[in-house]
Amino acid sequence: MKLISTKICKTGDIGVNDNLFGGIMLAWLDEAGGIMAANVCCDHNVITLKMDEVLFKHPVKVKEQIRIYGKVEKMGKTSVSLYLEARRANLKDKSEEVVCSTEMVFVRVDPAGKPVPIKVCL
Repeated sequence: MKLISTKICKTGDIGVNDNLFGGIMLAWLDEAGGIMAANVCCDHNVITLKMDEVLFKHPVKVKEQIRIYGKVEKMGKTSVSLYLEARRANLKDKSEEVVCSTEMVFVRVDPAGKPVPIKVCL
């Protein structure tokens, strides 16, 4: 799996139970997936089609670093399916723990928003 993005959990990202708000994590996954899909498609014109079930396995606290990894699961004519994993980094012992994962599908589109064939460059 390839490291796509690194985030830090800040006070403003916390929900009522002193954990990272789930919606913030979903936005981080969507952003990281979009970055990877754009790189795979050699085009920044990609849109999110679908995000599969996300299971939040462990809470994330303020100051914790989250690393988002991804890999291509499947390439279609106009879409790419990615597996994404968010891991909490332990900076002291260099270990990582998966906090959530999902599969997402992105579609390459033209300026009018219509699907167009992917030109694979990676």
